[in-house]
Amino acid sequence: MKIVFFDIDGTLLDDEKKLPASTKAAIKELQENGTFVAIATGRAPFMFDYIREELDIDTFVSYNGQYVVFENQVIYRNPLSESQLGQLHKEAANHNNTPMVFMTEKTMKASVQHHERIETAMGSLHFPHPEKDETFYLGREIYQSLLFCKEEEQKLYDGQYDKFRFIRWHDDCIDVLPKGGSKAEGIRVLMDKAGFKLEDVYAFGDGLNDVEMLETAGHGIAMGNAVDEVKKYADYVTDHVAADGIYNGLKYFELI
Repeated sequence: MKIVFFDIDGTLLDDEKKLPASTKAAIKELQENGTFVAIATGRAPFMFDYIREELDIDTFVSYNGQYVVFENQVIYRNPLSESQLGQLHKEAANHNNTPMVFMTEKTMKASVQHHERIETAMGSLHFPHPEKDETFYLGREIYQSLLFCKEEEQKLYDGQYDKFRFIRWHDDCIDVLPKGGSKAEGIRVLMDKAGFKLEDVYAFGDGLNDVEMLETAGHGIAMGNAVDEVKKYADYVTDHVAADGIYNGLKYFELI
């Protein structure tokens, strides 16, 4: 039994956040062939439910590996340290009131009422600015946080939190993840649970948070629009997402 994992932004969705017709057709053919289709994304589950519904997908690795679902059943949770999240929130607030967003599996809240960086970064995903609740992280499982800092500001936080890792996905924002957490780790959990063999695991991605996943999968495929750093870790580089990249990549591996 084979399984194919797809990143969302820049992989399933094009630059306009639309699902190319060839991608939708390719995934349907995959499913008809008996191949498992899964999503592996940095997004929260509530941020891509419409995609799962459209593509009839019930298995996913979300929050860059921190919340994993197999056939609609949650099989893995790996929340952030509440104490260190509180420390980070305090430090960020003391540094020019740098904003944060705290995310559970169901919703997200911001540490400030409104901030241009949140508006810009979240807007790039076509999501609105979250409502304010600066203590939302207390007493809840937070699987990912967003810290809205520029690259030069990130130096203030790097190496200061032994339970966190930071991955940049936007000029204005980095993901805050548990140390050791990654899409690859989420995929390993799913492989163990469902009994997939490494040589039967395929993964498509384009961003820096896909590097471990492409390295770990039996067959790592980078999109033609992937950043150069990501392409170095892929077994194969397919075409641009808007040039039938998914379809052509699946054809290359004779999965459709």
